[in-house]
Amino acid sequence: MAKKPKVLIYQPVDDTGASHKKLEEAGAEVKLGTRTSWEKGANIRGQTIEFMLDADTVVAAGVANRACTITEKSLLNAPDLRMVCKYTVGFDNVDVDAATKAGVIVVHSPTECNWGGVAEGTMANILTVLKKTREKDRSVKAGEWRDPALQGYFLGRRQDGYEGLTLGIIGLGRIGSRLADLFQPWRVRILAYDPYVDESKFVHHNATPVDMDTLLRESDVVTIHTNLTRETNKLIGAAELGKMKKTALLVNAARGPIVDVDALFDALDKDQIAGAALDVLPDEPPDPQMPLLGLGDKVLLSPHMIANTIGGGLKEAIPWVTKAVIEVLKGQVPRHVVNEEVLPMWRKKFEGKSLIG
Repeated sequence: MAKKPKVLIYQPVDDTGASHKKLEEAGAEVKLGTRTSWEKGANIRGQTIEFMLDADTVVAAGVANRACTITEKSLLNAPDLRMVCKYTVGFDNVDVDAATKAGVIVVHSPTECNWGGVAEGTMANILTVLKKTREKDRSVKAGEWRDPALQGYFLGRRQDGYEGLTLGIIGLGRIGSRLADLFQPWRVRILAYDPYVDESKFVHHNATPVDMDTLLRESDVVTIHTNLTRETNKLIGAAELGKMKKTALLVNAARGPIVDVDALFDALDKDQIAGAALDVLPDEPPDPQMPLLGLGDKVLLSPHMIANTIGGGLKEAIPWVTKAVIEVLKGQVPRHVVNEEVLPMWRKKFEGKSLIG
């Protein structure tokens, strides 16, 4: 009897086990990782662990948890590996370049509840800061009333000639374009920088395509919605912050390392920009002595859970991952491949070579 292909779900999210049973019924051997096997470093600030795949693993599935990384060594340890599949839209804990070199496809799960949740949460954070919601609440609870310093911003254009604020979106993918759509009824001027999308997408979402320098100079709110790659690591540093308006707000709900937080602290501390709203940080959770934590209302922080909403979550991705695993085991290319450049090599090695009935 032929040996069943091993599917290693190193970070399980299906508490019911129904998807695991479905994979077994399809002909796979399913091995589940335990929490201790991948989360050893999750609560040790600044540390990660390298997850070693079993040598006979054909497919590996998990989430984008930076405490556990899939490295070149991880991939080389499993020579027959066909795919690393994520239950999350994020995939920055996988060395995608190494996967491509090894002929392994990386697949993610851009479910609407997640990317749509990021867009909604970003809008909420922008409004919280610009409307001074926290400050107003605290003032009333302290017995104060109608302090002129609590005046917020009117965002959109008005018929009386008020031009409104300008929203600058870095990355016009699913999240960035949804955010643009959410602000349409407000008649907000929208600029966007994304060299990787077609011009028609800017038109469809009523965003003006500009270069990065123009976006930074002209935007009242700069919000980041890109993947974390070598290109975007510290995309926003001292030079970029220096180009922004003194009244501008920087928003990051993408990945922490995209923003140089030391440079951001300096810019905020010196009033080079007015504020920041961050759902993500380079080190999570942050060191209690992190300077940004001492800037009061200049910084709105949340614990990297902007997309964690009732009615959403990773459960929506379970059928996506299950389907992708079965397709790959059958030698078929699934949807949502991150590293499409590997497909010619992958097809040559695996296409049409089914491991299950």
